[in-house]
Amino acid sequence: MPDSTPRTVNVLSDVEFGEELPSFEPDVSLDNVKLHGKFVGWGTGRFTDHEQAKKEGFPGAIVPGVMSQGFLGAMIHRWAPTATITAIDTIFRAPVMVDQPHRITGVVTDIDEEAGTVEIDISITNEKEETRVFGTATAKLPK
Repeated sequence: MPDSTPRTVNVLSDVEFGEELPSFEPDVSLDNVKLHGKFVGWGTGRFTDHEQAKKEGFPGAIVPGVMSQGFLGAMIHRWAPTATITAIDTIFRAPVMVDQPHRITGVVTDIDEEAGTVEIDISITNEKEETRVFGTATAKLPK
């Protein structure tokens, strides 16, 4: 039976072009978003209360953008624990909704052996497979 443990990389030579990073479903429950808000000082209704968010024109409470970016960074560090993320550039196409399933994914699109970096296309999609957030990240790995 094959090992189901996701592959991790520790050095640049471990990285394969086109490699898909192990995806995961982040905890975007209302309780977790409230906890995040408590620690960063963002406890406003658009993030913590579905009815208040609707009054602001959203379909329900939304996940703060910085929390979404944190999930993207977490995916990279699960795959490459020794990596230093030097850049994350994201485009927020639509809100990431609280209490709805989402998937965090990434794929290696460039390896720069001289610089010791990899570029990764990153995205957050909902259960309808609609891309909510996408972009690129650059991570530096030991050679």
